[in-house]
Amino acid sequence: MPYPPPSRIPSGTRRRSLLASAAGAALLVGCSSGSGDSGSTGGSPSAAERARARAARDSAGLVERYDAAIAAFPGLAEHLAPLRAEVVRHTEAFGGVRRSTGSPSPKAHPSGSPSDSPAASASASPPVDEKEALTGLAAAERALADSRTAALLEVPGELARLMASVAAAGAVHAYLLTEGAR
Repeated sequence: MPYPPPSRIPSGTRRRSLLASAAGAALLVGCSSGSGDSGSTGGSPSAAERARARAARDSAGLVERYDAAIAAFPGLAEHLAPLRAEVVRHTEAFGGVRRSTGSPSPKAHPSGSPSDSPAASASASPPVDEKEALTGLAAAERALADSRTAALLEVPGELARLMASVAAAGAVHAYLLTEGAR
């Protein structure tokens, strides 16, 4: 049976299909890589270790964005808390450590400034209202998901699978922050 033309598919269904396709493609790419992380040779960290550390820093920077939005707009706390909690788990999955207090940690970016990450660079100025805060967080989630998807071919299997999963979660977060918020 042929598929209906895109114009006849409800827009919500189209978005879900797109997200599912992106997540599936990301997982396929991740699963097709090697099966293990390569160890470091000598005293310098391997490419996989550097990628994992960067992913942890990027996630920690995104947690800080959530913290800033919640501090600026306490009415968003209930909506943002589950997404923030997921990003904290992503930070930990990549080996990063995040303080459980809601306050930003000055040690969240041990090597590299927060402005180097896609999550931090998505918006430089503070939001003026709740809608702008949500839009900024969605842009940061989307940029970080895109960055992680692009990095999949450069990391070994287990890390690629983790990055693909976290990238897919970030795409869903971006959707929930914009389309799913209402």
